[in-house]
Amino acid sequence: MNFLFIIGGLALLVLGGNWLLKSAVALSLKLHIPKIVIGMTVVSFATSAPELIVSINAALSGASDLALGNVIGSNIANLGLVLGITLLFGSMQIQESFYKIDWPVMMLASVLLFVFMQGDTVINRYEGIIMVSFLIVFLIFLLRFQKAPVIDELPEEDAILPIYKVALFLILGGLGLWGGSELLIKGATSLALEFGVSERVIGVTVVSIGTSIPELAASIIAVLKKEKAISLGNLIGSNVFNILAVLGITSIITPVAVKDMELLTNDIFWMLGVSFLLLPLVFMPKKMRLNWKSGILLLTLYVTFVFITI
Repeated sequence: MNFLFIIGGLALLVLGGNWLLKSAVALSLKLHIPKIVIGMTVVSFATSAPELIVSINAALSGASDLALGNVIGSNIANLGLVLGITLLFGSMQIQESFYKIDWPVMMLASVLLFVFMQGDTVINRYEGIIMVSFLIVFLIFLLRFQKAPVIDELPEEDAILPIYKVALFLILGGLGLWGGSELLIKGATSLALEFGVSERVIGVTVVSIGTSIPELAASIIAVLKKEKAISLGNLIGSNVFNILAVLGITSIITPVAVKDMELLTNDIFWMLGVSFLLLPLVFMPKKMRLNWKSGILLLTLYVTFVFITI
């Protein structure tokens, strides 16, 4: 029964995330926002919505390790699993904004989370406010200064939707995410009790892989459509959103306490390590390009992480 709850919850989260993504991108296109900015903001926020709903729900239910494990596990999954699989579908040309803006902001957000967690093992309301404020500053910077350099043709299949369809997808997406998170939390917490494993283990494996499915779908579709700018921007943006928006907003609503110390002694270091590794991979062996070899390395690291965790 718990497996059915988890599968049903994940299915609703994927559908909800996809509907939300459709409405968000359609709305952005109506506002004439450049694609790299859509990838780093709108797509990232839409694909991070499952993590946000699941984490708020888990924290309010007293399962804070599930909330933290979900975010840390999702960030590792986004780069290890999602980027790894995406690179197997084709190499990826990297833009300068990666090492000038995107990667430094992701690392800064990751280090900020590490500092807040190590301090008193609780992410308090004021720390959540700092995270959300940092995100707002980053988004204002992106929207103001990254418009000019990016000129991208609008593909024919990205037809602008009428406003009633945008609203319909938005409502369906919200309902799907809410219902999916309810089922997923119920199934995951019961499964943890049934098998005698911690909420953290379920959070960084089952739940984080499930909530990373929208990123995987969005990234593979972007690569197949040759929209590489959206793909990497989406993944890095999603990691930034997971930390600053998901944990930031969750901790403003209710403080997020670390119960399982493995989150501090193991998982957070994996997240920092995989995030950092992205920089040398972009410059070696070919400058400003990621290929299938990088994909295999990232996938191997992810499988190792899951194996060690379980």
